[in-house]
Amino acid sequence: MLLKKQTVWLLTMLSLVVVLSVYYITSPEPGKTDLAGIEEKQDEQPNAGAETNNSDTTTEAKDGKTVISGVDSDEVFEALRMELADQRSKLKTDLQEMIASAKLPAKEKSEAFDQMKELDELATKESMLETLIKGTMDYEDVLVRADGQKVRITVKAKDHDAAAANEIIRMVRTELGSLQAVAVEFQPKK
Repeated sequence: MLLKKQTVWLLTMLSLVVVLSVYYITSPEPGKTDLAGIEEKQDEQPNAGAETNNSDTTTEAKDGKTVISGVDSDEVFEALRMELADQRSKLKTDLQEMIASAKLPAKEKSEAFDQMKELDELATKESMLETLIKGTMDYEDVLVRADGQKVRITVKAKDHDAAAANEIIRMVRTELGSLQAVAVEFQPKK
C-alpha cells in the first residue's frame, strides 16, 4: 500500500512540474503570476474602440523579430487550482505520516487528524462556493482560495459590479462564517 502512495505522489509531482514548465515557457514574464498585476496592466492599455486580444502579449526579440506569447486566463485559473491542490496534498501527506508515526503521542496524532479533516472540509466548501457563484450569478469562471481567516475570490466577468461583489461576500460569509476576511477581484472576460 505504501508503494502505491509513493507512486501516486511521484506521478502527481511530475505532472505538476510538466504543467508549470509549460506555463513558464509560454509566459511572457515568468515571475508575474499575480492576478492583480495582470488586471492593472489590462486596465492601463487604451482601448480606443478597437478590439484587442488580452491573452496575447507582443514582444520584440534581440534579432528584431516579433514574438507573440501569452497565457489565457483559464490557464491561470487552472494553474492556481493545481498549485493549491498540490500544496494541500503535500500537507495532507505530511499529516498522514505524522498519524502513522509510532513516536508521536496520541494527542498530536489527533490534532494532525483534525487538521486533515479541516483541509478536506475547506476544499469541499471552496468547490461548492465556486459552483454556487458560477451557477447563481452566471459567471464564466470563479476561483475561491481560502487560507486561515482570509478568502480570496477571483471572478472572470465582463463588468465590475459592486453589488455583485457584495452578493459574493454575503455568500462566502454565509458558508464559511462571518469572521472571514473576504476579497473579491474581477478579471476581465475576453
